Amino acid sequence: MDNQRKYTDQMGREILVPIKPVRIISLVPSQTELLYDLGLNEEVLAQTLFCIHPEWAHQSKTRIGGTKKLQIEKIKELKPDLIIGNKEENLKEQIEILMNKFPVYMSDIQNLDDALNMISDIGIICGKEIEANLIIEEIKLGFTELHQTENKKKIAYLIWNEPLMAAGHDTFINEMLVKCGFENVLLQKESRYPETNIIELNELSAEYVLLSSEPFPFAEKHIQQLKSEGLKAKIILVDGELFSWYGSRLKFSASYFKQLIQQINLLHES
Repeated sequence: MDNQRKYTDQMGREILVPIKPVRIISLVPSQTELLYDLGLNEEVLAQTLFCIHPEWAHQSKTRIGGTKKLQIEKIKELKPDLIIGNKEENLKEQIEILMNKFPVYMSDIQNLDDALNMISDIGIICGKEIEANLIIEEIKLGFTELHQTENKKKIAYLIWNEPLMAAGHDTFINEMLVKCGFENVLLQKESRYPETNIIELNELSAEYVLLSSEPFPFAEKHIQQLKSEGLKAKIILVDGELFSWYGSRLKFSASYFKQLIQQINLLHES
């Protein structure tokens, strides 16, 4: 116990972690980027195929499968002293296998406060509390300076094509839409990521449809397709990472939202 400390993760689980862990595996892209921004370049042992930031690490670090298709045996062979995952992005069955052998910190994030608490936790656990606090203060300042759109614009935020799927209630993406002052027209749907269609979006009087760059890579051709199929809303391509990555990338989200709000306000006047 002298060389370990007890922490509580965001799922309320107590975990024992070595003081300043040096063999870290991250199972979530946004949290992987955070680790590097905290200065843990050497400590990060392995990461997923989807951990694309920073680029040098994406190219050079050991990969342990996708967020929902982890290579469990490979992770066991690497003998990590800390694994960092997320309730939504990783599969419960795989995480439970890893929990039996290694300390696993699990985040559970639905809003900005959850994200900031996660950043604080990771900083404390990894001996980077000062660095984490600097990131947190930068994020807080950005969102403090973010002014919401004039009047509430009715928005649908699409994450998938064929079928069309959107971000709904109790999602981090919806929290970001709220920060912008948008009204999510699909909040009343039962699913957190409901399927939808053009008829429904028109009936809900969506004024703007935001097409995310991830997980489905929407592009200009999809704007033309949706218009040709009768979607009445104005359509905008948006950076999905800045809406859904809840780690240190949030440093850039507020300034991006500010530009998006200005763009939508101008479109609304035209």
